[in-house]
Amino acid sequence: MKPSDLYPCGRIQRRAFVHQAGGGFLGAALGAIWAETGELARAAAGDNAAPGNELAGALNLPVKAKSVIFLFMCGGVSHIDTFDPKDNKWAGKMIDVVGFGDNLAEMKRPVIYCKRKFTRYGQSGIPISDWFPHVGGVADELAVVRSMWCHESNHFPAVIETCTGHVGRQFDHPTFGSWVTYALGTANKNLPAFVNIGRPSSPVQLTGGYLGATVAATPFQPGDTPIPNLKPPAGTSASERERQMHALDELNREFRERYSINSDIAARAKAYELAARMQLAAPQVVDFSGEPKHVQDLYGIGHSETDDFGRQLLLARRLAEQGVRFIQICHAGGGNGAWDAHGDMESHAPLCRATDKPIAGLIRDLKQRGMLDETLVVWTSEFGRSPWSQNTTGRDHNPKGYTAWLAGGGIRGGAIHGATDDVGFKAVEHPHYYSDLHATILRQLGLDYKKMEISVIGRTMKLVEEGDGPIETILA
Repeated sequence: MKPSDLYPCGRIQRRAFVHQAGGGFLGAALGAIWAETGELARAAAGDNAAPGNELAGALNLPVKAKSVIFLFMCGGVSHIDTFDPKDNKWAGKMIDVVGFGDNLAEMKRPVIYCKRKFTRYGQSGIPISDWFPHVGGVADELAVVRSMWCHESNHFPAVIETCTGHVGRQFDHPTFGSWVTYALGTANKNLPAFVNIGRPSSPVQLTGGYLGATVAATPFQPGDTPIPNLKPPAGTSASERERQMHALDELNREFRERYSINSDIAARAKAYELAARMQLAAPQVVDFSGEPKHVQDLYGIGHSETDDFGRQLLLARRLAEQGVRFIQICHAGGGNGAWDAHGDMESHAPLCRATDKPIAGLIRDLKQRGMLDETLVVWTSEFGRSPWSQNTTGRDHNPKGYTAWLAGGGIRGGAIHGATDDVGFKAVEHPHYYSDLHATILRQLGLDYKKMEISVIGRTMKLVEEGDGPIETILA
């Protein structure tokens, strides 16, 4: 990637551009958004072309998964109360701990009692808490990794670290889904390759960074308007809209020919064409009227606690069916995220009830459709929670040891990998830095994590710079 690709505004004088465009609205619009769109040259190469020519060598492994459904619980889920049971022999006892965030002082805190009951589910006997009984019903599909860790202990920095694979924002690192999109391109010319559903904790979870805006996440939502500002005017038929777009194309033909050597202009025109196609394709994807009631029941649609998240996961399945590569679902985002539970662990209860049945329903639905083998489902958070509290019944942030799990897409179900210590504070058995989760997902997509790197202004940027690589023992 060349510096001029990152900052294209300097390649043509603004006055010359507006003058030569003849005041056409497309030309003026293009000039206004150039600086926002980053690397756009891939659109000029074709709708289905992978934008990252530099990453062409990365796709050299067997492809196990065609799509990823990435479930991100915003705020820090307590692994101790969900998927990593500990006995209560330490409850009430003072232990040596280290603070989090800006307070890294050594101190003593009491271990708080865990009220959850754990049941061993399926033939694998994976213990799962009573907050996730429906997920327990699909335990044999899960590979539970109990030894994840990261560096950052505050929400925003931890979200940046876990979604980009890098600590801090010295560089405009892209989010993980953007890397996947950059490497693989799109499988459906009528839909984006990277979709986000739900409110994220940070805009960094959506960014294309130095890879460009064309690989950033496209926000989707269930309902009549899947993408804001995309729906054609009321009363406009598909055929009428097609005629309008054809007329617009004719009006701008001379402009495109005059600037045909400028790949950014061609790319932005391609982006508008994608938007036009999405006006027709996106509403069909979010139309659940053809889904049988028993399928909607799997996701808890129609029930107050599970309806919203259930609709999001059903939409995710439908997007995966249409070839969308990476579907990221952010649950309870905004601010620190609703999963943040300093005051009382019971604040987890309604969040678990809202997500438990829809998640299990998604896995069951994918399996009954024969899609689970080629769809990778990942459940994670920015960090876990501590065994102790600050004089409350809640838990503090804990980046030193927590849980993520995977299902489908070539993952060995019914597996438990890694462990935290006796109180659930630190990963001690097969610890995995968060980038190992990224490397595992890449492996299942057929991508070699070691080759996920590009040159930006003379500097080599890598997606994975730390960790041990894919978690081999959970791969089928």
